[in-house]
Amino acid sequence: MASELRHRVDRGSDYPLVHLTGVLNSDAAEALRAALLDVLAEQPEALLVDTGELTLPAPATLAVLRRLRDETADWPGAHLALCDARGGAAWPGLGWPIWPSAADAIAELGRPDPSHRFGLELEPALGAARRARELITEACARWDRPELAGPACIVVTELVNNVVVHARTPMVVLVAAHGDGLSVAVRDQSDHVPTFSGSPVPPTAYGGRGMLLIDSVASRWGSLRLDDGKVVWALLARADGDENDAPAASMQAPARG
Repeated sequence: MASELRHRVDRGSDYPLVHLTGVLNSDAAEALRAALLDVLAEQPEALLVDTGELTLPAPATLAVLRRLRDETADWPGAHLALCDARGGAAWPGLGWPIWPSAADAIAELGRPDPSHRFGLELEPALGAARRARELITEACARWDRPELAGPACIVVTELVNNVVVHARTPMVVLVAAHGDGLSVAVRDQSDHVPTFSGSPVPPTAYGGRGMLLIDSVASRWGSLRLDDGKVVWALLARADGDENDAPAASMQAPARG
């Protein structure tokens, strides 16, 4: 029997597919959570985790995967799906949809449209926010969402400027179409997560208005800590749309752990 957990990320599949083998014990569980968050930070439409060759864990280690589900509940990017022929009975109380195999999950999800998400790597330098706005404007034009260009540019400007001024690390800007809306995310290498009190900022205060602006134009926003930094995201919806519009991918009535 394998004595440790091993994971391999296959990005050559339609959706990122994480193959797990070995034993999921309490020590390996946190490392697995970090690895899955790292893939999720790329905002794929779905993340598939193949556990068919994983030795079934002790019930206590399931808490880590439940925690991942809860942490990403508002995440606008990816569906989480387990692929395991043993079914939901092998993963009691997990809450993830479970498919017999990755092929079954992909058949249900359909093929993702790569033209519905763009990324841009930026250095924390003057002009970074302008380049990010150009990406947003081009994406909104391609996706026929011109009314979202203004709000999305406000979001990306504040997120990028926060990195330039505070984090001062390289960053990745991600924009993706979701239903009639879109998401904007910025990943950097700082573990400082922005806070938001909801209170007005005094006119004489220096800075501090960025998250207030984002909160005023986004349907919802949030952040996730990663081992090498964080990602801050915001979801924007059309005025006549549903802020809960899901990505094109769908999961129809799978078994659940």
